Amino acid sequence: MKSICTCLLLSVSLLCACKRLVEESKTSTGGLEQRRVIPEESTFFSTAFIEEAAPYDAPSDGDLWPSAWSDDDFLYTANGDGKGFNSDSVFSDIVSSRISGYPLDQSVKGVRLTSGNNIGTIWGDTAIYNRKPTGMISVGGVLYLAVQDLNKKKANIFNEAPSATILRSGDKGHTWQWNKSAPMFKDHIFTTVMFLDYGKDGTNNTFDKYVYAYGLDYNWRDSFSDIVPDPDKLYLARMPKDGIQDVTKWEFYTGDLKGRQSWSEPGRISDRRPVLQDNRRRYQETIKAVRPDSLSVISQGGIVYNKGLNRYIYTSWTEFTFEFYDSPTPWGPWKLFLSKDFGGYPWTKLNYGGYATVAPSKFISSDGREMWISSSTFVGGIQHYNFSLRRLWLNPYQDTKPSNKKDNTNLALSADPLQVTPISAASIRHGKIRIINDRNKAISGNIDSYSVERKQEDYWGFTWPQAYYINELAYTTGTISKEHGGWFKDLQVQVRQNFKWMNVSNLKVDPAYTFNSSILNNTTYKLTFDTIWGDGIRIIGKPGGSSEYTSIAELEVYNK
Repeated sequence: MKSICTCLLLSVSLLCACKRLVEESKTSTGGLEQRRVIPEESTFFSTAFIEEAAPYDAPSDGDLWPSAWSDDDFLYTANGDGKGFNSDSVFSDIVSSRISGYPLDQSVKGVRLTSGNNIGTIWGDTAIYNRKPTGMISVGGVLYLAVQDLNKKKANIFNEAPSATILRSGDKGHTWQWNKSAPMFKDHIFTTVMFLDYGKDGTNNTFDKYVYAYGLDYNWRDSFSDIVPDPDKLYLARMPKDGIQDVTKWEFYTGDLKGRQSWSEPGRISDRRPVLQDNRRRYQETIKAVRPDSLSVISQGGIVYNKGLNRYIYTSWTEFTFEFYDSPTPWGPWKLFLSKDFGGYPWTKLNYGGYATVAPSKFISSDGREMWISSSTFVGGIQHYNFSLRRLWLNPYQDTKPSNKKDNTNLALSADPLQVTPISAASIRHGKIRIINDRNKAISGNIDSYSVERKQEDYWGFTWPQAYYINELAYTTGTISKEHGGWFKDLQVQVRQNFKWMNVSNLKVDPAYTFNSSILNNTTYKLTFDTIWGDGIRIIGKPGGSSEYTSIAELEVYNK
């Protein structure tokens, strides 16, 4: 079991006020030990909401799915360990494919192009390693694909990536060329390569001449068996368009985590410094034994430029969570805007996570506020081992003034996640969070926050893209288990102002809330307080019971 990191855990949607944590100490020789860092909370988005499950699975077989939108308007991709988009084909450790259509109208179709030894060399012992695609890009109509060696032995399966190289295809993925004498990257350094997706054939890059590639050291995600260190840093390189396969032409980022950029001399990979470092660990303390645990958060996903919002998005993940970051530039500063917890196994068909989170630029709406995230999973009782897509909705922050009058309008009522975003501190068991504002107060329509992780606080609430006056909540409990939980051991109401959460004044609860297992199922509590404005509100407190969770059927918000 890994040692517990001292980093502060951020909650599900990072809507609590969190400060950047940086610890530095001097060695006996006067140098600095490695810093342990938590990135700042982003203030770019007022709301962010991702679907708990994927509503669309394209007919396919495989995982990972890095992609590139090329000049012919097709999306090109590669998958690991599967058949790709042809169910009649043979299994391969790597397959390249061409995709047409869009997920919104469920018209996505794929064609398998080639596979296996036609796509890269296995640089190590073939009894120990196989090939995995990690990044793809289209430049001048030419496709480039990053492929790594990944450990496949049972004891250390998927737990180290010692080498990688980049392939080129001038015929849109049918054939691939690469230097067969040696890998571009070795010794576990920069061996998970992900290209910055600048839209159709890179045409959204209008400010410089470079191609950008991000890299992880050691492994593509937390190394469960710890045969190499877990990746906790994201590195960046840039290169001319004619130097993508020549690492001697690559310049590596040597600036700081605040986005103050500088670059190495070409080929000086040893000079690299991270553009993002995040030492948080997820699922460190659990109610029951969970493996894996103490999970690092920097993993193989994707980095995409969202043109509609003029923002760069990095989609990462852990075994049980999604971890999403944004930045104004390719080099930062990168900040965390969404941490979505799906809970420990087993998952349900209504609520499950996945790995290798990629957001193809082709599927981003013109205004940038709707994106589609690809991720795969075959564990936790859920089988979505395919090109599986779910939506992410984003609202960029705007400074607004409250103007709503006192009436009986329930400010929580909207099915549009761009208008009302429900939030919670942990995963949702046996349902979806939109239950809390679906007008159904019946016990059949309730959820709880059981996640196997120990929680010091729990909350339920909403965020909005605009501010409102608020002075009353109606909280209807869900199912209470006198032994396991469902109630709050203490309870407060907080509103969000300028991304900071603060307690309301003169809180009164009717009927009296007993803060123990005597709380009744399906009971509505009216919480009143002095009128205050905010663009978010939540009930928050320490969860009760041996399993440390709270339950809810409905949460109503008023200014009466």
